[in-house]
Amino acid sequence: MILLANSEAWPGFADSVALLKQGAHGLDAMVAGIGKVERETSVRSVGYGGWPNMLGRMEFDAAVMDGTTRDVGAVGALPDILPACAVAQQVMQRLPHVMLTGEGAKRFAIETGFSPEETLLDDSKRIWWERLEKELGADAARFPDVPLIPLSTTITDPERVRDTTVFLCRDSQRGIHSATSTSGWAWKYPGRLGDSPIAGAGFYADSRYGAAACTHTGEMTVRCSTSRSIVLAMKLGHSLEDAVALAVEELSELSTGFLAGVVIHAIDAHGDHRVVNFRCQGDIKYWLWEPSMSQPELRTALRA
Repeated sequence: MILLANSEAWPGFADSVALLKQGAHGLDAMVAGIGKVERETSVRSVGYGGWPNMLGRMEFDAAVMDGTTRDVGAVGALPDILPACAVAQQVMQRLPHVMLTGEGAKRFAIETGFSPEETLLDDSKRIWWERLEKELGADAARFPDVPLIPLSTTITDPERVRDTTVFLCRDSQRGIHSATSTSGWAWKYPGRLGDSPIAGAGFYADSRYGAAACTHTGEMTVRCSTSRSIVLAMKLGHSLEDAVALAVEELSELSTGFLAGVVIHAIDAHGDHRVVNFRCQGDIKYWLWEPSMSQPELRTALRA
């Protein structure tokens, strides 16, 4: 068994470990752990702690993938409902579709027992409006009836958070699975989807070979199908190290559009793992647990 997640997974990582030790299916273990992350207000890229879109509304993206069946469930731009990852799991289990977005995703969540609620913290709302008002100037009185496109390149969140919670595991049944959740890019244009709910971009899992998931600049991994590329490379006989290196090379070839950092998390069917920091400033941390460990370890990602 193995469980791998990014550093922001700390509120729920131990819960997922405990469930894996009890023999739970990997997806059930990871969704339970991510649910704890989504409720932690100090994690500023996920759930209640996240930042709103440009209109001041929270929109959540999340997904799950069963690597044994390759079934996928995802939600994008989901308003007013948490935990989003649990909704994504319900999409996988109860619908013939792979992804629901916006109001359709909200309707489905309510039908399956989730309750709408206020998901924007008062302090987050205050900071959002102060930033927006400063940028709009006299036009703030007309908000929201103002052009949003010019603002999309001038307003950034106070912590420059473009992260995602990603979990990858190999469970006691040798199934390899992935799960993701994020509140997305702060001050994003309404309706924006990052890579987190997109199979092949922000996540992918195949129990025969391995799994991968990405954080930070989703626009780049969508363009390169980064997670699928890694798993496909392993299917074609490449080692985990070489598969991740290939994905990094593809990202580095991008020369237009929004370019920034990406963190790749990956595991293979042998129980090995690799986390690589491509162009992100500072040291990037991640959580790892294997049965030989007395407790989970926080480690530092390799630099590409």
